[in-house]
Amino acid sequence: MKIFLDTANLKDIEEMNQLGIVDGVTTNPTIISREGQDFETVIKKICSMVDGPVSAEVISLETDGMIKEAENIAQWADNIVVKIPMTKEGLKAVHVLSQKGIKTNVTLIFTVTQGLLAIKAGATFISPFVGRLDDIGTSGIDLVARLRTIIDFYGFETEIIAASIRNMEHVENAALAGAHIATIPGNLFGSLMKHPLTDSGIASFMKDWKAFTKE
Repeated sequence: MKIFLDTANLKDIEEMNQLGIVDGVTTNPTIISREGQDFETVIKKICSMVDGPVSAEVISLETDGMIKEAENIAQWADNIVVKIPMTKEGLKAVHVLSQKGIKTNVTLIFTVTQGLLAIKAGATFISPFVGRLDDIGTSGIDLVARLRTIIDFYGFETEIIAASIRNMEHVENAALAGAHIATIPGNLFGSLMKHPLTDSGIASFMKDWKAFTKE
């Protein structure tokens, strides 16, 4: 499973890049607004730092507006993916953009049928929102698994980005359910690397080594 970083924070991206585990980046208007720079500047900087796909979201809710924005955004870098909302207008835009060779990430997927329609429209990626489904008592991971079954059964090329990841369990279960990608907020990465037994094991090894070198 590939790992994307769900942030627009350049410091976090640089730090995670050093670990060699970042395969791409996803952004949205909310996290872009926190960075204190204009949208285009932030996206271009991220694209220069990351080799993999970088998702940048359109603001328009109308098909023509989405297409116009997408065509502009796609010119900023070779690794741009245009994020489009899961709506009727969005699907129209995805269909047109796919014919133009512009990669898309259809976001805010909450049902199998939404995912299937986005795939059929030509989406490069679809983003089921795991955490938000869990919030309303529905299994987000089950949705990921069902979408993966459909993709494999019919031989679709669209990839699943498990989004709205909240905890380590979401990451583990997304991988087990067959998500092609999990997009993870920067503040969650630290907990993915840690375990108390790892820390105590290192402390024990160091204690034994010190005792050995004193002999």
